Amino acid sequence: MTEFTFHCTDVWADPYAAGPTLVFRLRITASPGTRVHALALRCQLRIEPARRGYADPEAGGLKDLFGERPRWGSSMHPLQFAQVSHMVPGFTGEAETELPVPCTYDMDVAATRYAHALTEGEVPLLMLFSGTAFTGAGGFQVEPVPWDREAAFRMPVKVWQEMVDQHFPGCGWIRLPRETMDALLAFRSRRALPSWESTVEALLDASAERTAP
Repeated sequence: MTEFTFHCTDVWADPYAAGPTLVFRLRITASPGTRVHALALRCQLRIEPARRGYADPEAGGLKDLFGERPRWGSSMHPLQFAQVSHMVPGFTGEAETELPVPCTYDMDVAATRYAHALTEGEVPLLMLFSGTAFTGAGGFQVEPVPWDREAAFRMPVKVWQEMVDQHFPGCGWIRLPRETMDALLAFRSRRALPSWESTVEALLDASAERTAP
């Protein structure tokens, strides 16, 4: 069976993607002399939060994910980041390929809340590989990519921030149920408010007035 090893060497935010997308550069090495006609690759990306330290402001942003800092030893578990498929063209020996990973700024997603809470440093990722390899010098031989293939990578937080700023400059994104959105639209229409920002501010002001002593 062909031996495959994987290394991630770089990552950047795709400036031309329709939605938030990270591009990871992978270096793939096959057994010496093995002709790989194509590689149908699957990659699961997982955040390993216990592999870095956190400043106090970051710890505050992570409280809803992991609780208070003293509990982190038992509550800080890996987070699913993404799962993608990718077709690698034929090569012999070694090849580099770019793996696009669509992302979301949905704050209901744990991985997004985690990345949003970080101010500096790196996001510790573990990339788990599997898939199917089509090999052979004279014909095609179908081989599985072993499930134990993996690569650790530390993604700079600034790359995530750059990706978010490309699509949501200076703002955030909230997903709401349709009924709630309809109610907000009705409230905005009744008050003749010019924007969603002014709509939310009006609701916050009203809430503050009700709770004021």
